[in-house]
Amino acid sequence: MDLHYSPFDFAIQNDPYPVYKRLREEAPVYRNDEDDFYALSLHADVVAALKDSERYSSKNGLRLEPAFWGPQAEQIFSFVAMDPPRHTRLRSLVQSAFTNKRVQALEPRLREIARAHLEPLLSGDTFDLMHFAGGFPTDVISELVGVPEEDRDRIRELGMAIMYREPDGGPVRDLPPSAMAAVGALVGYYTELTIDRAKIRKDDLLSGLLDAAEGDDRLTPEEVVSILILLVGAGIETTMLLLGNAWHAAWSHPDQKALALGGRIDDWVEEALRYDPPSQTIARTTTTEVEVRGVTIPAESRILLMVGAANHDPAVFEDADAFVLGRDTSGSLAFGHGRHHCMGSILGRLETRIALQTLSSVIADYEIDDANAARVGSSNNRGFASLPTSYTVR
Repeated sequence: MDLHYSPFDFAIQNDPYPVYKRLREEAPVYRNDEDDFYALSLHADVVAALKDSERYSSKNGLRLEPAFWGPQAEQIFSFVAMDPPRHTRLRSLVQSAFTNKRVQALEPRLREIARAHLEPLLSGDTFDLMHFAGGFPTDVISELVGVPEEDRDRIRELGMAIMYREPDGGPVRDLPPSAMAAVGALVGYYTELTIDRAKIRKDDLLSGLLDAAEGDDRLTPEEVVSILILLVGAGIETTMLLLGNAWHAAWSHPDQKALALGGRIDDWVEEALRYDPPSQTIARTTTTEVEVRGVTIPAESRILLMVGAANHDPAVFEDADAFVLGRDTSGSLAFGHGRHHCMGSILGRLETRIALQTLSSVIADYEIDDANAARVGSSNNRGFASLPTSYTVR
């Protein structure tokens, strides 16, 4: 069979790892003419590109859809779609508000939120894991930011409408009108929230962003809004998908599931990130002509850095296609690498650990109705919309 890869092909996204293997072995620098991009799939090449922000620019964003690609990408991805010095300035200001101390202080409240979301789901013999996986991080990020409780479900719905497509009916290469409307609704909502918080501060991240300063330099209201929109995708969707992927990966490997439910939570989190990362690709733009493994890539080319493929590179991970708790995952690229390494990685790990601890504290064993599970449709994220689960209580 001819080798074909497109991020818009949901049939591939349902099981991308065999295609990733062929990319690494047959075309580590792959060219897709129809969708106009190159793809790098070897771990060493992905790391080199992520470290080289001068030649591999973030200026056009992280995703290839026309609505996400181009100078307007920073409206959704904020400083993640910028290069130095603008990236350096904005990330530094955000970091001054989004501190590790602020994140760690959330842990007791995170446990309360996790229990509150799980307990109502356990009234019968089955539940949908994704109802828990979606609601929990939505409340976490909303509480961190300062979104009122009555608005939180709406925020998650808008984020889902922007990021995901229905996987039926063939490739979808751009955002439909409903998704564009959701972008506008989110911008409008966070603009109003920012105006309100500018009048009356609270003990939340939004207030911290408004007060963040380095000398006379402060975030503009437009910059604050773009950061809040970034948090919908980076803080809600990715954690939701990671929880589902971790749940499914352990179920698919019963011996590892027993270890995970037996208390190996940190190992469960790290191997899930390595084995089936929620963010599978990261887009870049070449600023100059580059040569990779004998292939010349022109300036202003679109490059997909294949994180999912790199995390299964046998040159870095022994028996890479196996799900093994306790392996060395230090080479995992699930949170990126270099200057764009995910600022929220500490929060993401904390949320996932608390969620899995909460689940395993009351669930002794579980099975997934895989035939009725449903995946999200996304050009760069991978995970589930539904994971019907039957369980045995402790």
